[in-house]
Amino acid sequence: MNWLTPQDTEMIARLILATLFGGFIGLEREIHGKMAGFRTHALVSIGAALIMLVSVNIYDVYKGEAQVDPSRIAAQVVSGIGFLGAGAIIRFPTGVKGLTTAASLWVAAGIGLACGVGFIKPALVTTVITLFVLWVFGVIGRRFGLTDV
Repeated sequence: MNWLTPQDTEMIARLILATLFGGFIGLEREIHGKMAGFRTHALVSIGAALIMLVSVNIYDVYKGEAQVDPSRIAAQVVSGIGFLGAGAIIRFPTGVKGLTTAASLWVAAGIGLACGVGFIKPALVTTVITLFVLWVFGVIGRRFGLTDV
């Protein structure tokens, strides 16, 4: 008896992709010695993907029996990730550090939500654009002496 249905396989693939996409962004942060790195971003992304999968499937389970809005659970990820991002931000007398890492955590959560609902192409494109922003804009920022790098 095969215990993995095609739907199960698709959900597992979404979780794996979310982990990889978030991990790539975290790897960039880790390479640059930032507090939230490879594992943190991967976990944020897979967690968001799981929450999105649960949200969508709760709707399928309860439609017709109860009023269910799958977007409500996912919306809480956007708010909740702000608390994790706030932990990455440190205030110094001379300024603030960690804003880019906090923003990348927020993006990793969005990528996870996209993977969870099956929007793999937008999640991949967002991952590529995010890495471009972190790498290329970082080089440009350092070249011009900007502090947000």
